[in-house]
Amino acid sequence: MTRMENRWVRYGVGLAAFAVVAAVWHFGSRQSGGIVAASERRVMPALVMTELDGGTWRMAEHRGQVVLVNYWATWCGPCWEETPGLIRLSKEMGPGLAVVGVAVDEGGTEKVRKFVEEFRVPYPVTLPERMSQMSYGLEGVPTTVLVDRQGRVAKTYVGAVRERDFREDVGVLLGER
Repeated sequence: MTRMENRWVRYGVGLAAFAVVAAVWHFGSRQSGGIVAASERRVMPALVMTELDGGTWRMAEHRGQVVLVNYWATWCGPCWEETPGLIRLSKEMGPGLAVVGVAVDEGGTEKVRKFVEEFRVPYPVTLPERMSQMSYGLEGVPTTVLVDRQGRVAKTYVGAVRERDFREDVGVLLGER
């Protein structure tokens, strides 16, 4: 094998390895499963947040329901991908599931209102208090926290998640006694 052919083989192997790593990284965060065992789950903090319409959303009022707390922003492309699936889940999975969106946008609510209207978001959308640890402690957006019927964190997703993965995981929690 000539030096030039050897170089192309190394480039090809390197490119293939990069593609495998990129695929695992990209799709790995979207996979379902990995729900924390019930005995190891920690209680979700007692969230109390101001809704976009001025009301108050309280985690404590959703005991007995599975809850998806979705942290997102209007500038976040993956959030735009994920929102339609969350809307369908909130409509189709009935009263056993509560979805709440937490907009972490800074600088006013106008963009958030426009997003909510454009997508016709049926679930409550809240805003964290200014300087809240909640918005600054995130690895990235979207981040979604799956909470079981007892108010314990069953799973945290970072990055956009496919609707079928949310649906599968919510179904597992709805099936728990």
